[in-house]
Amino acid sequence: MPNSSSVSEFLLLAFADTRELQLLHFALFLGIYLAALLGNGLILSAVACDHRLHTPMYFFLLNLALLDVGSISTTLPKAMANALWDTRAISYQGCAAQLFFFLFCISAEYYNLTIMAYDRYIAICKPLHYGSLLGSRACAQMAAAAWGSGFLNAVLLTATTFSLPLCHSNAVDQFFCEIPHILKLSCSESYLREVWAVLFSIFLAFGCFIFIVFSYVQIFRAVLRMPSEQGRHKAFSTCLPHLAVVSLFLSTGIFSYLKPPSISSPSLDLVVALLYSVVPPAVNPLIYSMRNQDLKDAVRKLFPYMFLKHP
Repeated sequence: MPNSSSVSEFLLLAFADTRELQLLHFALFLGIYLAALLGNGLILSAVACDHRLHTPMYFFLLNLALLDVGSISTTLPKAMANALWDTRAISYQGCAAQLFFFLFCISAEYYNLTIMAYDRYIAICKPLHYGSLLGSRACAQMAAAAWGSGFLNAVLLTATTFSLPLCHSNAVDQFFCEIPHILKLSCSESYLREVWAVLFSIFLAFGCFIFIVFSYVQIFRAVLRMPSEQGRHKAFSTCLPHLAVVSLFLSTGIFSYLKPPSISSPSLDLVVALLYSVVPPAVNPLIYSMRNQDLKDAVRKLFPYMFLKHP
């Protein structure tokens, strides 16, 4: 039986058996990837170039867009290359690097979403203290903490995962290197330490989730007490997109890692992985810009030719 020292490459999940379907998947993923790059690129450009958006909320949105670009760039390009060149292979080192950068991006993104909930809580529930609690230095420190925590989490999980001996085949039943599917290749009696590492990460994630829920309970209580309908509408317009992003990210990610083995199947695993690794980076820019007039105005000002009305 092979072990980790004898495995030089892994075989990722193939999306289709026929060449026509492989090229169709390539075109579909290319469209999604370009849409994600365009949407997040517009947010990055608008926030960086428009001084009116140099506020804590948009600073954290800029961080979210950077992490979205990083996470989708870790998974989709390799899947597109495999579909285009009719191969399934990824090197052992490439698989480890892919897992590390993916974990780094999604972990840092989750911590950043937690900070964004805190930002909305202070803005709506403690508006008089907003400037003192969320100054430029505090925002930079919180962003650095999110990125640093994501890095440490990725190091812990990647190092633990790839220290396990592999006792089964080298076929990963997923379109990218994902912890649950790599664990299936390891010796059954050897991956308990990885389970503890995953549980530790889940414990931290659960703590962030409790904080997000508490923040939004307080936010909705404060918003419902607002006498002005315009004020309530403005508060909801900045909070609901964030809540939608968090809900999509958490529900699909938790289901992917904690679903019972009895309901696991290659098709279900693939759909869930796409929902938490590909869909959020592609739809987050749309969610955040749909009800945000300031962001729309900044993009329109930066790229006026995109909004010209032709006769």
